[in-house]
Amino acid sequence: MNKNRLLIVEDETDMRNGLLRLLSREFPALQIIGLPDAEQAVSYFESDTADLALLDIKMPRMNGLALLKHLMAKDPWLTAIMMTGFGSIAKAVEAIKLGAYDFITKPFDKELICRTLSKAIERNRLLRENYTLKEQVCDKTKTEELIGQSPAFRRFQKNLETIARSNYTALVRGESGTGKELTARAIHNLSDRRSRPLIMVNCPAIPEHLLESELFGYTRGAFTNANQDQEGLFSAAKGGTLCLDEVGDIPFAIQSKLLRVLQEGEIKPLGSAKTIRIDVRIIALTNLNLEKMIADRLFREDLFYRLNVVTLTTPSLKDMAEDIPLLVAYFTKKVCCELNLPLKRFDQFALTALINRSWPGNARELQNAVRRAVMFCPNEIITLENLNFIENPPLFMNELPSYEDFESNGKFEKYKEAKHRTIHRFTQSYISALLRKTEGNVSQGAELSGISRVSLQKIIRRHDINSSDYRE
Repeated sequence: MNKNRLLIVEDETDMRNGLLRLLSREFPALQIIGLPDAEQAVSYFESDTADLALLDIKMPRMNGLALLKHLMAKDPWLTAIMMTGFGSIAKAVEAIKLGAYDFITKPFDKELICRTLSKAIERNRLLRENYTLKEQVCDKTKTEELIGQSPAFRRFQKNLETIARSNYTALVRGESGTGKELTARAIHNLSDRRSRPLIMVNCPAIPEHLLESELFGYTRGAFTNANQDQEGLFSAAKGGTLCLDEVGDIPFAIQSKLLRVLQEGEIKPLGSAKTIRIDVRIIALTNLNLEKMIADRLFREDLFYRLNVVTLTTPSLKDMAEDIPLLVAYFTKKVCCELNLPLKRFDQFALTALINRSWPGNARELQNAVRRAVMFCPNEIITLENLNFIENPPLFMNELPSYEDFESNGKFEKYKEAKHRTIHRFTQSYISALLRKTEGNVSQGAELSGISRVSLQKIIRRHDINSSDYRE
């Protein structure tokens, strides 16, 4: 894994060497380069890049502000921290307006500079990951992708990649709208079978009297109007993957024949006395409780164990609520591309309403909501008024989380993760409501909230909130 690269530009040799020693010791995962002046930094960026920059404002010939403008033009995603003496605070504020992430004053406080750099590293990671995701949205050469960065999504993605490397029959389970079909496609595309066919079968859509012949094929004369031999879907998927969508809806009579295919690795076309060997990977999808269906004698227990060799559960939107902003950005850009519209975006208050709303239909329901908002909003900025499908959206999380909020798929959420998620959502809701009240006036918001203006600005930046969205 490549290290993040930090560029320190400081003309005072002792100060530069001191920063190199301190930050190398505190951040061993960083690759740190120290340069004595802005001209060398400009030259460095002609042939190389950095993720973060620590720039002194007061330098001879070319000062830090001029250098910042040059570097931001080269890389708008650069996370820059400015260093200044106490008497140059106005210059530091100017640097923020030019795109700097933050500034620190000399002489340095060790804990402050380490804390500021830690936040800058996290900001850099999120910005670049978000940029990568957005760049993939309109790439017509790619299929739809699973989107997320939350702990729940990362665990799911890791398990998906592990399953894809195997050739075992897989059972993909999850609520409706969580992307089970996308998951099956991802497993196939990451597997050694990706150059061979992937065939999706929507089992409930095929009438029971036709399902057997569709899956296994038939010979001429097998039934009325069977005028020639017909290859089945198992044969058509030779060497590839056959995905059985809504496998729980397969009729009981067909289940025994499917069981034989999984046991023996061969099929018998309808009307034929011969069996045919097949080489097909099976991925089964369902949102049903198969264990209950087994107890009710609606699903064969032996077939369940044949399908359930490896299991992957798609996370619900409730499990990955912190990924909603990423999904909204992805869906918004995708819809704008599909409709050939200028790129639109949700203001922070509308986005907060989407974050705080429950989505029983999961990502599919969220995607449909974004489609409606993009289609019917005539403006570039989508506001809360455009979300007419949300009734009385909450401004704050004014109800205490319930037991169900912390447990999913039998796993109880870690305290730190739950605390971070809850505080993040509360802060977004509170700051959005505050700025709506003051129509984007940060100074007035600081007075109303009892938060210092500098602290409020930092919170706004940290949560990627744009105060101008709330101005008339």
